[in-house]
Amino acid sequence: MVAREADAARVGPGVETVAADGFVDAVDAVVSLGGDGTMLGAMRLLVGRRIPILGVNHGNLGFLVEVRPEGLEAALDRMVAGEYSVEPHSCLDAEAGGRSFTAFNDVVVTASAQLRAAVVDLFVNGAAHGYYRGDAVVACTPIGSTAYNYAAGGPVISPSTPSIALTPVAPMSGISRSVIFGDGDGVELRNPGDGEALRFIVDGASAEPFEPGAALRLRLRPEAVHIVRFDADIHLQRNRVKLSLLDLPLRPDQLIELVPPQLRERAEQLRRQDDSGPADPPDQVVPALRQQKLDPL
Repeated sequence: MVAREADAARVGPGVETVAADGFVDAVDAVVSLGGDGTMLGAMRLLVGRRIPILGVNHGNLGFLVEVRPEGLEAALDRMVAGEYSVEPHSCLDAEAGGRSFTAFNDVVVTASAQLRAAVVDLFVNGAAHGYYRGDAVVACTPIGSTAYNYAAGGPVISPSTPSIALTPVAPMSGISRSVIFGDGDGVELRNPGDGEALRFIVDGASAEPFEPGAALRLRLRPEAVHIVRFDADIHLQRNRVKLSLLDLPLRPDQLIELVPPQLRERAEQLRRQDDSGPADPPDQVVPALRQQKLDPL
């Protein structure tokens, strides 16, 4: 087991450390301890390499991470035994001003000045396709479609669909709906050069200047990284629960299907202990679990 020298204080003296530039060549697999943000950092290290990444959820709402901290030891044993599969994830390769960027969630173009509208021209495969005028334009991957894109009214896209979504935020004129492009399309956003300085933000972290007349080129890179999965059905069920927290329309009887079986059994046991009334209807099961400190996630 090795760690980067920058992480030496976090992992303790019993773990060998290596220089950052030699870390990727020294590992056969990577374990990310944190939430989705930490996982994204690990994924950027391994773009284009077939090195499996295991996410351990120390955060709150994780779509990418696979196991909880108490399950790490068993997960490592299964990895050593080869009892896992890998789930490929795409990323956006972005290029502007001779510099390259990698986004696993999204690239957002906004005005540099607050409370100013951003005007952006859209080109696809070299052909003009209109313009945007509004608060921002969000370009996202499928896994990033549940973030800013979704909050702006964009679609939730299956990770199995290699595509780029463009969604305007609070559009005032121009293109006012989300547009989906395939993995073979070259998407280009241009600052039309009317004097208004813009900026683009990669995965909610770094903000880069987007000067008048400049172009931001985006292309999807399929299978950029490989995420460890032990049970695809369980991971899918967790994501269904997490997506339900984003206000996807679910009836109470559909919501109860998302609660893990062991928690449903525990809720039934609790109901049987109460002889004073009938069983709770389905829409009261999740609140009952929370009252008993049983987290349905």
